[in-house]
Amino acid sequence: MAERRYAVRDGVLVALDAPMLVLHGGAGVEPGDLTPDEEVAAKRALEAALRAGHAKLQAGASSVDAVVAAITVLEDAPQFNAGRGAVFTHDGRNELDTALMDGATGKAGAAAGLHRVRNPITLARAIMDKSNHVMMVGDGAEMFAMEQGIALVDPAYFRTEKRWKALQKALQDERQAQASNQPLVLPGRAYFGTVGALALDVRGHLAAGTSTGGMTNKRYGRVGDAPIIGAGTWADARCAVSGTGWGEFYIRAAAAHEICARVRLDGQPLAKAADDVINRDIPKAGGDGGAIALGVDGSVAFPFNTGGMYRGWIGADGVPHVAIYKTDKLALPGR
Repeated sequence: MAERRYAVRDGVLVALDAPMLVLHGGAGVEPGDLTPDEEVAAKRALEAALRAGHAKLQAGASSVDAVVAAITVLEDAPQFNAGRGAVFTHDGRNELDTALMDGATGKAGAAAGLHRVRNPITLARAIMDKSNHVMMVGDGAEMFAMEQGIALVDPAYFRTEKRWKALQKALQDERQAQASNQPLVLPGRAYFGTVGALALDVRGHLAAGTSTGGMTNKRYGRVGDAPIIGAGTWADARCAVSGTGWGEFYIRAAAAHEICARVRLDGQPLAKAADDVINRDIPKAGGDGGAIALGVDGSVAFPFNTGGMYRGWIGADGVPHVAIYKTDKLALPGR
């Protein structure tokens, strides 16, 4: 087992010179959902994202830089509901949401209702670094993106046949429910589909980011938890979290912040705090999903209560570890 160096700062045990990157590509994937080729492609994309973030950390870049690098790769991969692989709204459009938070400074940036920003996480970074705001939405957010020189694309860039077929099925289910005068009850997994990354850099600073294409067949400009600081995304000096699940319940629970608050205020171990919120509190309220969590001491947690969650991590040795289903074994750091 590799040796790790630690220091105590303001009463907090901090891992030094031991960079760590943790990511997810969304909960809700179930055994049988993917073909063998799709599983291979998803794992390759996860590994590529881990390597991209790790390269930043190894070069001495900040945790924020690493998170943005990793999420950019996931946004460009059609396997995940973010960026290129975003699902369609009821109106046949792609609507993208994102958030980024720097645990060292408490600064954050977020955007919602995007239609043309190729990599939404880069806009979250610009909002955090180059504006006086935390969240921008819709046309105004894209105007700011244009001013900042952030890449915009024709909305057709986001169209993938798999996501389009998923919308057609959702519309058919909706029509059948209306014809039989029955309410359309969406399964919890309809709300899944997010990517996220957390990083711990060599200075012992944490960051968190999340990006999503929302939910298939959504209406009314619905926004989930991903771009809401404290709900789907949070980072402070001790803890970072990115969520993936039924966003309404994550918003009500302020889930990401709640996990880190239990670490900070109650001294709970990261794994316990994350498990209690994701696998106890949210299901008790009627929701489900998953999350990734990373502590400043290098501890990690991957709680989820669905059949699978695209997930992985990479440490100082640069070896990516990835998994998809609950039955997949994923060795944790230090074990």
